[in-house]
Amino acid sequence: MAEKQNIKITEIPDRRTAGIRDRRTDERLRRENTEFPGSGKANGSQRRTASREPANGAEPWMRRETTEVPDWDDAEYEDDLRRKRREKARYEQRRREYIKQKRRKRRLRRVFRGALLLTAAIAVLAAAGFLVSRSIRPSQAKIDSAEIQARIPDWITQDFLTPNPYSRPQTALEQVNGVVVHYVGNPGTSASANRNYFNSLAETKTTSASSHFVIGLDGEIIQCIPLNEISYCSNHRNKDTVAIECCHPDADGQFTQETYDSLVRLVRWLCDEFKLDSSEAVIRHYDVTGKECPRYYVRNPEAWEQFLKDVKNAE
Repeated sequence: MAEKQNIKITEIPDRRTAGIRDRRTDERLRRENTEFPGSGKANGSQRRTASREPANGAEPWMRRETTEVPDWDDAEYEDDLRRKRREKARYEQRRREYIKQKRRKRRLRRVFRGALLLTAAIAVLAAAGFLVSRSIRPSQAKIDSAEIQARIPDWITQDFLTPNPYSRPQTALEQVNGVVVHYVGNPGTSASANRNYFNSLAETKTTSASSHFVIGLDGEIIQCIPLNEISYCSNHRNKDTVAIECCHPDADGQFTQETYDSLVRLVRWLCDEFKLDSSEAVIRHYDVTGKECPRYYVRNPEAWEQFLKDVKNAE
């Protein structure tokens, strides 16, 4: 018979089950210690070992050896269980805190996105309201033009031009968005002379020109065109503005104090009646076409700024 190899059978202790089977292990070790002298029980915290010699006549390969078996009692096992429970509890606590933190971040992101959307919606609504108000304003001015014309104050003289294609075509002024200031360009001429010039174009037919109002050197104001009709004075802005021509004594175009005061008074009244913002709606002919008109207030921008302030502060 072939010789068998020595086989070592090793029992590996399992800490998770050692406490459960400690009684059976102790009983087996006591039985082995009784049968095989020389193997004994360790003292204190040391570990026990057990070995068994083969019986008489047994082959060497039948030798069996046992490894160290942990000497656990119920108290140690309970301590180990409590330790594992504490570790699991700490893990679950950390896991819950992590989940709460993630949920909190998601809520914050949702709130931030909602705030952005709300802000954008408010901005869009504000812009839409502004555009609607701007679009409604001209139609309101168109509706009130006849009524405003009926409320012309007594410090304005009404002397309308004869209807004709060259100075008073009687085209409806459908919207009033501004007031345009001009100068007549003929130094020393009066308001009545300029009004008569506009009226004479019906016969001469040399050009097309007119103005709603003409202010003279002494501050007199003559109305040539009703406020619900256009005048031929401000090029492409004829369709939505009221035109004012101002007389001046010299070629530099500076108005007399009387002309200046009447201009401030008239512009203030028009802005109040048509609900216009004087800082935006009152412009020069220069601002429409680039023409040097009114000359003095084109060459002296600070004088024009002062005029706008005087109109704003006027009662």
